[in-house]
Amino acid sequence: MPSPLSANRPATAPPGGGGGAPGPRAGSAEWNFLTDEALWSEELFELFGRRPAEGALTLDELPSWLLPQDTPVLTAMITGCLVDGRPIDGEFRIVRTDGAVRRIHMMGEPVLDPDGCAASLWAVLRDLGAARRGPVEVPATRDPAHRPRSAAAPRAEQHRLAAELQEAVLPPWRGALRLPQCAPSAGALEVAGHHLAAAGGPAGGDWYDALELPGGRTLLTAGGLAGRGVATASAMAMLLGAVRGMAVSGAEPGPLLGWLNHLLEASAQPALGTAVCCRYEPDSGTLLWSRAGHPAPLLFRDGTARALRQPEGVPLGAVADAAYTQSEEHLRPGDVLLLHTEGLAGGTCEERLRGLAPRFAAATGAQECLRAVLEEFGGRQREDDACVLVARAGS
Repeated sequence: MPSPLSANRPATAPPGGGGGAPGPRAGSAEWNFLTDEALWSEELFELFGRRPAEGALTLDELPSWLLPQDTPVLTAMITGCLVDGRPIDGEFRIVRTDGAVRRIHMMGEPVLDPDGCAASLWAVLRDLGAARRGPVEVPATRDPAHRPRSAAAPRAEQHRLAAELQEAVLPPWRGALRLPQCAPSAGALEVAGHHLAAAGGPAGGDWYDALELPGGRTLLTAGGLAGRGVATASAMAMLLGAVRGMAVSGAEPGPLLGWLNHLLEASAQPALGTAVCCRYEPDSGTLLWSRAGHPAPLLFRDGTARALRQPEGVPLGAVADAAYTQSEEHLRPGDVLLLHTEGLAGGTCEERLRGLAPRFAAATGAQECLRAVLEEFGGRQREDDACVLVARAGS
């Protein structure tokens, strides 16, 4: 097996990756055991200081980037995942292309085929900061079933890890964003989003995202997984990565949710969740959308508000091989679409959101609409996480 400083590495770090500190806090990966393909997010390439043109590292190549003392840690985690179907949850140190040593926390789950064998591995790798060479200074595993009880991380540390992981994978942009960026103002969406954290306890599994897709389309999505803590935040990160990847590949919202449901079914630790996924065509103003047990988006138009006509769709992970139907809506210039997760305000949420219609009608942009939502829902001690995404059609 080649050394960490072998010719497999570029001679210098890519732009933005120098100085010994990678830019992103976390990245995602998928290793497909049936096709031998490895897929990495852009953030993971940056984290390793590796150029995307060089390709993602396979699981056979990954150990060569670790300090030799830490290689057994990774080997044991991967073996436990592939042989026993155990989730991956542990730390090791890597040597980046610029020579910097970084502590990495890896969390992942196997995706099983119909025979119960591991078909692929999804993982999120998070940068914990600079590390020293020398004796192993990180735990071999965070799995409480495979380490002494006295080594369990304090609850506050678990809360911090979950919050940092959630923050790392949610959209990095702040303020309003115009999508697609190259579209005329009349066809573009102005989007703004926000995550409202729960008071006290660990982070949950809520997400939101807006992403420019090939061909000028735009993805809008929101959702959440049941539960809280590191495991839930990790599963959410993998799920959001899957949403982004399938949307970029051209999947329509209905089939995308079907594959997402299959991913949860095949996971070594099945979970339940809800999601809404929309794809917007700027040329026609057409919104194609689907839902999996999630509240329908609200459409604000001319000072009034209504929920979009809901297609059928059960929660994710609830029914094997579930089918998700789609609906279409035409957005007019000045329309505002609002997506939110279920933790926003319980049963009174939709009624209170509808009451914001006059303020939305007078608003000059998506950010002003979002501010109205946060003033209505953000000023209290929250028991649950919540996400809000506002999209305003150009006029």
